[in-house]
Amino acid sequence: MENNTSLQQQLLEAGVHFGHLKKKWNPKMLPFIFAEKKGIHIIDLNKTVEGLEEAAAAMKSIAKSGKKIMFVATKKQAKEIVTEAAKKVNMPFVTERWLGGMLTNFNTVRKSVKKMQSIEKMLNDGTLDSITKKERLTLTRDRDKMEKVLGGIAAISRVPSAIFLVDIGHEHIALSEAKRLNITTFGMVDTNCDPNKVEFSIPANDDATKSIAIITNYIVAAISEGLAERQAEKQEEAEEAEESTTRDIKFDDESDDDKQSRRGGAPAGGGKGRGAAGPQKRRVAGPGPGGNRGPGGARR
Repeated sequence: MENNTSLQQQLLEAGVHFGHLKKKWNPKMLPFIFAEKKGIHIIDLNKTVEGLEEAAAAMKSIAKSGKKIMFVATKKQAKEIVTEAAKKVNMPFVTERWLGGMLTNFNTVRKSVKKMQSIEKMLNDGTLDSITKKERLTLTRDRDKMEKVLGGIAAISRVPSAIFLVDIGHEHIALSEAKRLNITTFGMVDTNCDPNKVEFSIPANDDATKSIAIITNYIVAAISEGLAERQAEKQEEAEEAEESTTRDIKFDDESDDDKQSRRGGAPAGGGKGRGAAGPQKRRVAGPGPGGNRGPGGARR
């Protein structure tokens, strides 16, 4: 409860509770509105905390399973914050411009990414040393343009499992593409948007830099926890596998020793038995009186 209170205090200080003007509101946001003050709707921070914690728990679970979450924020005040946050947890991001079909036509977008990477490689490894200065400049500009738009998704080879949007109204194209592909959707939802359009809505001021920063950083912290737990589990599994292999090797060595001792023991015992029986038979057959009479009688 103390955590909630301190989180609420932080959200209050960041201005997360300030909504839009009353005339711009979406009636579906009514359950998340606490009051109206000077013509501006005030968001209920209890609802914000609930939505934020629910979204953070879901994102932590996705990150722990090893899946990717794409961050989308093309608004001027959110670009830098979201770019830095996504880079911290090595997640894909789009903060410049949403290209139509970035999700629904992902294969074509991947081709553009590969083209960008091949130009980068050629510029660095000296392949293009023979071309003119003007051609080199043109290629460098093309690379920079593509890097600006596609740089954040260059590392992913498949469509992400979830998408986090700052202002679902502004990022409506990204949202509709995600819905078409059944990608889990998370979003900061202000009083002028429909919270039902995303699976996990976080009622919050999506215009103020401080508000965007506190919500995004809270989510990134949860993702970071999920990634750390995944790493710890992997390490445990590796250690268990190593221990299991060591046990198997020891068991094999012990069983070999047992086999050798059994093999070595049987001949030794058998040899003693035969050695004892052998002389007895020779004594009975050879030096005995019956033995003398037999051969003697045969010769005569």
